[in-house]
Amino acid sequence: METTNNTLVLEFVLKGFTGGPKVDIIIFTIIMCTFLVILVSNTVIIFVICTNKSLHLPMYIFLVSLSLAETLSNIFVIPKILDIIIAKQLTISRALCFTQSFFYFLLTGSCFLFLGIMSLDRYVAVCHPLRYATIMRKELCVQLVIGSMMMICFSLLYPTVMMSTLPFCGQVLDHLFCDGGALMYAICVDTTFLKVYGIITSGILLTVPLILTTLSYILIVSTVIKIPSKSGRYKTFSTCISHLTMVSVVFGSAIFIEVRPPTYRSVEANKVVSLGTTMLAPLVNPFIYTLRNKNVIDVMKAALRRNRIHTRPRMR
Repeated sequence: METTNNTLVLEFVLKGFTGGPKVDIIIFTIIMCTFLVILVSNTVIIFVICTNKSLHLPMYIFLVSLSLAETLSNIFVIPKILDIIIAKQLTISRALCFTQSFFYFLLTGSCFLFLGIMSLDRYVAVCHPLRYATIMRKELCVQLVIGSMMMICFSLLYPTVMMSTLPFCGQVLDHLFCDGGALMYAICVDTTFLKVYGIITSGILLTVPLILTTLSYILIVSTVIKIPSKSGRYKTFSTCISHLTMVSVVFGSAIFIEVRPPTYRSVEANKVVSLGTTMLAPLVNPFIYTLRNKNVIDVMKAALRRNRIHTRPRMR
């Protein structure tokens, strides 16, 4: 019986939102506009950093990795959500569903580790400035980025492969995309082990970077308060404000999902919270780092000046 059920489910049905046509249009417009802002703003940041050698520094390597991971995680889920809302294309193939789930959690999970690594980068920059270039070499930064993604990849392989072989009782997933929780809810057999595995891996993924960030900033603050001048303390700590803001947004959103009150745990509320947390970090990330980063602003201003000079009509 289990084998029969398993072979019958070749595609899933995502229910999406349950509002009427007018509500769907409003939701579609909001998500579409936000998605476009995410794509454009993050692409600009990635392009500016990659095309300017003056920004080829460890902090910007991590920033590009973070922006790229956040943008790709949205690309994997938002177009399908928009398709569900406006075109009512509710079905998604079994293979594409598991692919979407795997890469979404791979990319979002990598963002947590990237932020943890970035806190280590800020610690070395503030507490060991003379050794910064020696410790945070470009090769090490690339290895940390790749290693983080490989770690998440291996942790996701087992539950993804396991779930793909289990029998499903039905095709309907009451969610906006192929969320792991929604998939496990539709499985016919006992999934206690997979749930425990997910709780443990999620806990490690959340707590390890958070502990690393906390310890790093304790050491950073202890170093900053020893600087004699007030302006020196502000200037030193200001290099960490953008990262600290992003940590608050990303980890704050993740913690809210886990500890939110029961009134926010309905099916529709889960969809709104999942969508909000998915789009919030990549939406604010470019503005947080751009508006507070003098080097990036200077490079963008220089590029705009060069563009105006090249496009200015020549007088004959």
